[in-house]
Amino acid sequence: MASNQEKIIDFYCGYNEDDRAAESRARNLEFHYTKKLLHEFIGADTNVVEIGCGSGYYGMYFSDFCAHYTGIDLSPDNISAFNKKISAAQKTNIRAAIGDATNLTGIADNSFDVVLCLGPMYHLPRAERLKVFDECRRIARADAILAFSYINRLGVYAAACLDEKWREKYASVEPDKYILEHSTLESLQGVFFFTSPEEMQYDAKQKNLEIIKNCGLDYIFAQGTINMMSEETFALYMKLADRMFDSPSCTGLSDHALIVCRK
Repeated sequence: MASNQEKIIDFYCGYNEDDRAAESRARNLEFHYTKKLLHEFIGADTNVVEIGCGSGYYGMYFSDFCAHYTGIDLSPDNISAFNKKISAAQKTNIRAAIGDATNLTGIADNSFDVVLCLGPMYHLPRAERLKVFDECRRIARADAILAFSYINRLGVYAAACLDEKWREKYASVEPDKYILEHSTLESLQGVFFFTSPEEMQYDAKQKNLEIIKNCGLDYIFAQGTINMMSEETFALYMKLADRMFDSPSCTGLSDHALIVCRK
């Protein structure tokens, strides 16, 4: 069981992931590039599980492209919201249930073609992230694809230093101490934990996973600038964003990132 289970459940009480995706142009980039990357691995005959499915943002989207989609989340509120969406859409190839990413009791070994972990790594210290790697690998079939999203500590730290909005948010804390040393925020200790591309790659390799891609999805220190762009300028920026998404050298300064592996 996650050691901070109650804090995570409290944080997501009444939270709607769809709202964050629609909040702004910059916020949506995480979702845009996650979908772009995962489309490479999800097809009509794919059996997908998403650990940390939230209220079903990706489940409702990818269920149109796969054979079956299973959503697992720690938050009862999230699963309730997801099940309401499933019912309203009358979808028959999705199910959603409560579960803990560190201990996926009830899910058999070698069950899924694609295992998505698009949230739990945001909320767990490293020792518990390793348990998630173990559980995701256990339920993945041979040659399955596993994808883990994470928050990069240097991307968060860059925002604390460079972006006016985020600099104000962090004005009362010591970013060096909390972000770089403790991989968290003073105001959200025990709820959010940060890592790095190098650490995620090392841990994945230690779990005998082959790394396919490790991509930065968005850059929090640039949010204000992106949201103020005209439509024409933003279209030009997206050409750069596409290149940054494909460039491993840019991943280290991203905020949200996604590492894709094969069992």
